[in-house]
Amino acid sequence: MEDQLANLPDNVRRSLSDFIESTRHAFADSLRSIVLYGSAAEGRLRNTSDVNLLLVLSRFDPDDAERLREPLRVAHAAIRLRTMFLLDSEIEAATEAFAVKFGDIARRRRILFGVDPFAGLKPSRTATVTRLNQTLLNLVLRLRETYVTRGLREEQLAIAIAEAAGPLRACAATLLELEGATAASPKEALENIARTTLRQDKQDSTKLLSLMSAAREEGRLEPGVAGPAVLAIIELAASMQARAKALMR
Repeated sequence: MEDQLANLPDNVRRSLSDFIESTRHAFADSLRSIVLYGSAAEGRLRNTSDVNLLLVLSRFDPDDAERLREPLRVAHAAIRLRTMFLLDSEIEAATEAFAVKFGDIARRRRILFGVDPFAGLKPSRTATVTRLNQTLLNLVLRLRETYVTRGLREEQLAIAIAEAAGPLRACAATLLELEGATAASPKEALENIARTTLRQDKQDSTKLLSLMSAAREEGRLEPGVAGPAVLAIIELAASMQARAKALMR
């Protein structure tokens, strides 16, 4: 496990090691796997990044879970740890139902304990296309609401931009795969799509992607840029959805 945590910041490595030990003690024989996924698995944590763990269990026992409550609270406060509790009997159904998210987990994961639950597992193309459309449409709708309700609070728009970056990148990687192309990472997949999608009179793709990265790293943006950036992200997500819808024909 130590090798899998080697390139993470010291505080993250320590907190994860402590939490994993607590998890193994709490769930004992019920624990099948601990999977680190997302930006931490890539070694690309930002100041605003969550640290994401998937705990695969043979059963979910409330008494076991209660023993983990305090260690999870401490780890969440220390490193923004977020956990998903999944039964091994639910893996295949979850992969189909949430194909974009689990496709991203499959792309960017490190196994910290137990077996790899995603070895050889891939959602169906139909499920992936359907979920991609749903995810992008939901993102567009949420960002429109955010633009209207928080438009005068630029610090809140910056947070929304930072939160949109991860799902948008995962969708971009999924879309390229469905279209028969590849990218080295979800970030590069989004760069690829943005270059060919955004209208130049709205927002230059390089500038938009730079703003998204800045929002993730700093949690804020320069005055006057957050609103136009949200509109550009809406345009980008809507264009991606149009491409995804074409795959359903």
